[in-house]
Amino acid sequence: MQVTFDCPRCLKSDNLLIGTETTAVACRHCGWTRALGERDIAAETPRQCLICGCQDLWRQKDFPPQWGLAIVGLGILLSTIAVAFYRPMVGLGVLMVFALADMLLFALMRDALVCYRCHARYRGVGASDQHPKFNLELNERYRQEAARLQTVQPTKAAP
Repeated sequence: MQVTFDCPRCLKSDNLLIGTETTAVACRHCGWTRALGERDIAAETPRQCLICGCQDLWRQKDFPPQWGLAIVGLGILLSTIAVAFYRPMVGLGVLMVFALADMLLFALMRDALVCYRCHARYRGVGASDQHPKFNLELNERYRQEAARLQTVQPTKAAP
């Protein structure tokens, strides 16, 4: 399994390959480490986030969002050009081809797991039906928690 994460200490992005013999997750930039326990990984699937320890992970298709946006933009552009030249059936055909391509990509793409708290991405995981799809309410809870932690400033004790 491959994990892509931002280091909690230096905030630099890092990639690691994690196998059954891996005993710790470490940042190559600053040396930060987190030990892995026996119960952290089961059947090539993390039970919790290996970076921050969060129990909440969600599934999504492992496809770059920029490519998806480019494909949609290209479909819109080509169909608009066809309609502008008074070829509405060609424009509809273009949209149908792009819809079929989208369905095929959705069916063929593997799932990746993403942590709600630290946004670490786990690729090459086993069958992950135990992890739910994206939950907006849960994501908002973690987003609000992160915002609260950023605004709270440590106070000095009175002498």
